[in-house]
Amino acid sequence: MKKLLLSLLAGVSITGCTPAPAVEYDLQVEDHFTNGSMGCMMMRECTKEVKEVKSIKDVENYQKAEHPLIKKEFNDLVKALNDVGVNVYIAPQYYFLVGTRGVYYTAGNDVFLNAELTKRSTTLMYLLRHEGWHTAQDCMAGGIDNNFIAIVFPEEKVPGFLQDLVKNTYNDAERKASIVWEKEAYWAGHTAGMTQKALDVCAGGNMWETYEPTPLTKKFLVEKGYMTK
Repeated sequence: MKKLLLSLLAGVSITGCTPAPAVEYDLQVEDHFTNGSMGCMMMRECTKEVKEVKSIKDVENYQKAEHPLIKKEFNDLVKALNDVGVNVYIAPQYYFLVGTRGVYYTAGNDVFLNAELTKRSTTLMYLLRHEGWHTAQDCMAGGIDNNFIAIVFPEEKVPGFLQDLVKNTYNDAERKASIVWEKEAYWAGHTAGMTQKALDVCAGGNMWETYEPTPLTKKFLVEKGYMTK
């Protein structure tokens, strides 16, 4: 989920305001399940029942559920996200738009998980890989300190069945522009280790040496001064 999409293949700017300090904003019931409630959570202006996740135990305590089969991968991925400067939170369903299972907010470098829609271990693990991949895309576009994201692989590398799935899922006018990034994130969500590797590379500062930027991404990086010709 992104807030403002500016380019198809190179970089994307997401509403670039500095996140406000966390305050206890009193969200009204009529504001639940809206862009306003989700924005309030992402900006850290709404913090009621929003808890930081440092390990699978935090999720289990929050959901009153157990996820033993994904413990190691989940914990490793949370640590990898923390290592590149990204925090992970779990929050009540009412903060999210209907059907939204999670979101990565580039301006704040935070991942938010929908507590109600991630009670299945497979869904929870898929979602953290998926949103974590958006962090890798953020890193690809000059590092996570800016508000841009870029694809990591050429579009044609994404498996065909996932290309079709994402095109059918994001076929409305509002979300169609995000297909190029979501295809990769869906791929990563279904592929164990893919996000972990990219985040480890990001933490090591070798993103562009390991993942060759696409021509448009390279053009963007050069123009912005992140890479020399």
